[in-house]
Amino acid sequence: MANVNPPRGMRDFLPADKARRERVLAVIRDRYRAHGFDEIETPVVEEYDRLHAGIGGDNEKLSFNILRRGLDAEAIRSGAEDPAVLSDLGLRYDLTVPLARFYATNHGRLPAVFRSIQIGPVWRAERPQKGRYRQFVQCDIDIIGDGTSRAEAELIVASLDTIDALGLAGGIVRVNDRRALEWMLDSFGFTDEERPGVLITIDKLDKIGPDGVAAELRERGATASAVDAFAAFLLRPQTMEHDPYGERQIRTALPEGAPDELVAHLVGLGEAVVAARPDAGEPPLQYDPFLVRGMGYYTGTIFELAHPSVSYSLGGGGRYDGMIGRFLGRQVPAVGFSIGFERIVDLVAAQQTDAAQAVVLVHDADVPVAELVAHKTTLLRDGGAVRVRLERRTKNLKALLERAAADGYTGFASVRAGDAPGATEVRPLS
Repeated sequence: MANVNPPRGMRDFLPADKARRERVLAVIRDRYRAHGFDEIETPVVEEYDRLHAGIGGDNEKLSFNILRRGLDAEAIRSGAEDPAVLSDLGLRYDLTVPLARFYATNHGRLPAVFRSIQIGPVWRAERPQKGRYRQFVQCDIDIIGDGTSRAEAELIVASLDTIDALGLAGGIVRVNDRRALEWMLDSFGFTDEERPGVLITIDKLDKIGPDGVAAELRERGATASAVDAFAAFLLRPQTMEHDPYGERQIRTALPEGAPDELVAHLVGLGEAVVAARPDAGEPPLQYDPFLVRGMGYYTGTIFELAHPSVSYSLGGGGRYDGMIGRFLGRQVPAVGFSIGFERIVDLVAAQQTDAAQAVVLVHDADVPVAELVAHKTTLLRDGGAVRVRLERRTKNLKALLERAAADGYTGFASVRAGDAPGATEVRPLS
């Protein structure tokens, strides 16, 4: 018997699941648009060379490549060692690289500061496991053309507003700056050549702790004096007092002598977010000097969205001022924030479609088709229903109604031959 399961790492969605996903997407789109962002769409396929231009980090290794058309067996054998010979296209592995290409193509028809929404599936050749898929949806907002902290503040406020609207109030955005990371590594004495590997190890700090980080850096052969200085900094005595996001917290978290302009940039970002959310209490930001974000194209501020209900991040992003210039030939500032849709949709409780009714009309077998259509049309037109489904009565009515409730229906009515349209009583399913 043929295998009827979807490909590994990919999923089918039943009607109730699909409806829940669409409700969440509708909220995300609504809040993003409310903050002045406009939705665009790009192809799911991009040029192979563009997807492997060295700007996608480890994701480039996970790209699904598309075989060139017209290759014969000999051409395939001769190019077996070089994917670039065999492939000229690939499925997008994120939405940022396509956005950079989109802007380079269409910048003449876009405003000087362009605020984009891009929502759609991406593909990565991951090893499938719980919570990690080969096809998943990304929800990105980006601001292109604004090199000030206003852009970061807009993205953070819009993202926090969106998860609030989804019923996930209490989110915190962890903030860092790649320039502060570079300055810190330089202050400890790590060489330029060592820094990419050092950042990979620092990114494991939450998992392996300070001792584990120091041990791995020594295994990497990093400069011994730099490792010693960094380990001493990680293990330095610290007070337990709580500092809200601000200059004191930032300077305490960094080695002495942090550049004033970097600290001022991060402080100003917090002030802007607080001004936009005056009723939120303490700033919904946390400075994390060891936040790395693995994408190699980040050039400035980076951030991750955390929520107290889970241990993993719900989104993140950062500034990538150098990417668009590769396509356009001149530098254009850009910063983006991506919400982890697949993670968020699992946290959002299933909700009713809205206050209006979604009704199942359970009818007897002998009800004429003309009467059924009249009942359905009347409910949609005059009865306040937003969805109506016809179901023939079965012996196991309970199972039928349970299935309807699982599909998002809120009420049901019984229809018999001769009943007047609109006169049937709609009763709640729960």
